[in-house]
Amino acid sequence: MTDWNLPWEGGCRCDRVRIRVSAPPVFTAACHCTGCQKMSSSAFSLTVAVPPEGFAVIAGETVIGGMHGDLQHHFCAWCMSWMFTRADMMPFVNVRPTMLDKPQWFVPFIETMTSEKLAWATTPAVQSYERFPPMEDFAALVGAFNAWAPGAA
Repeated sequence: MTDWNLPWEGGCRCDRVRIRVSAPPVFTAACHCTGCQKMSSSAFSLTVAVPPEGFAVIAGETVIGGMHGDLQHHFCAWCMSWMFTRADMMPFVNVRPTMLDKPQWFVPFIETMTSEKLAWATTPAVQSYERFPPMEDFAALVGAFNAWAPGAA
């Protein structure tokens, strides 16, 4: 996919925090870990991984929530929407796709932590991992995602 129709903008539920994505995604995913289940109050969390230089908070401010550790989960301070996650160990920002103004294109390419998934939870993900993909698999996964990508137009 080469035409992602960028930039994308989005906001939290109350729209006090606004974000912009200006670089194509690295991959899309659904995470079934129990931490994401609790953070999202759902069966899994969704992610659009974007390069850090292609992501910006353009209005408002976020607060850190979740475990307050290596993963920095950013929330709107007013409505408490979980908007994105940063971590020094990740070369991308995990943006919650439902925060985008037009998330209809989103489909998870990878699903992770299926060893912790709820028995009834299914996704259309092409790649599935019981834990997280090994770091040495990421280059191939990114290439496969680019060949598969559903597009954002």
